[in-house]
Amino acid sequence: MALIRPSQPADVPVLTDIWRRSVRATHDFLSEQDFLDIERMVAEQYLPHAPLWVIAPEGVPAGFMGMSGSHVDSLFIDPARRAQGLGRAMLEHAARIAGKLSVDVNEQNAQAIGFYERMGFRRTGRSPTDDAGRPYPLLHMRQD
Repeated sequence: MALIRPSQPADVPVLTDIWRRSVRATHDFLSEQDFLDIERMVAEQYLPHAPLWVIAPEGVPAGFMGMSGSHVDSLFIDPARRAQGLGRAMLEHAARIAGKLSVDVNEQNAQAIGFYERMGFRRTGRSPTDDAGRPYPLLHMRQD
């Protein structure tokens, strides 16, 4: 199994790159300006300060996850490392820590919705905007 460890300050540049490439691969619904605004917030505010878990096969970060209690705030896997069980390993790690998990997923992100459904999550609600009030609806999901 790949090493899952807490993030370190030195991880921020590579995690920013993973976030950027992952979002480019899965969030084609974002406007370019929203992408740039969110990228700046992620790089300057979220990644340096949030408690994150990093999955690092062979010691090299390949993804990260942030949690608030049992809620998965973020889960991003390097697009080049997808379909290798890393996302599943991260969720299993989170469930060992926090029990049944919940997550909010952009409604337009069909890949993520399918992933979470395969991991045993079901839809429990919907919000018409994202957390910042942008016009990107969120699906609320919870593990059965």
